[in-house]
Amino acid sequence: MSATKETCAVASLCVYNVPEVFDQDEDGQVEVLDAEPPADLHQAVRTAARACPTRSIHIETP
Repeated sequence: MSATKETCAVASLCVYNVPEVFDQDEDGQVEVLDAEPPADLHQAVRTAARACPTRSIHIETP
């Protein structure tokens, strides 16, 4: 999983949905805390990625 800071709109939806995986830097842009979260968070991460208004969160599937 990765995130593109350049397109982040600072909506914070990812942080609100999965604070164990996402945070914000000093400018408010998305930071990925855990690029390989545990299986019990996968659905929440997918939901956060879909909720991102700029599609700045990218989930790579094997």
